[in-house]
Amino acid sequence: QVQLVESGGGLVQAGGSLKLSCAASTRTFRRYNMAWFRQAPGKEREFVAGVAWIDSRTYYADSVKGRFTISRDNIKNMIYLQMNSLKPDDTAVYYCAADYTVVTAPQYNYWGQGTQVTVSS
Repeated sequence: QVQLVESGGGLVQAGGSLKLSCAASTRTFRRYNMAWFRQAPGKEREFVAGVAWIDSRTYYADSVKGRFTISRDNIKNMIYLQMNSLKPDDTAVYYCAADYTVVTAPQYNYWGQGTQVTVSS
């Protein structure tokens, strides 16, 4: 069982930056693929960014490439999402997720409770 706790969400103006954090409670954190998903009101949850455990390769949705950066710290059992040049379309609840197998697909086994990000125009 893996517990995930996100933090760092908030209200920011368009063009601003936020950094999300996710703390994972598992002794085998380094063996999990980790990702960020988001869900805007009235929309389905979508993949934002992921990092594979085996080679630390990163993956991004086209909508955030060049603006968001995912990273992981296998010592602190943390992942992060640095979000720059934020747009109102980035407004959503952001979820941290962990799984042994998938990276970009939505079939993650473990999910956090989410943290709200609101970007004002």
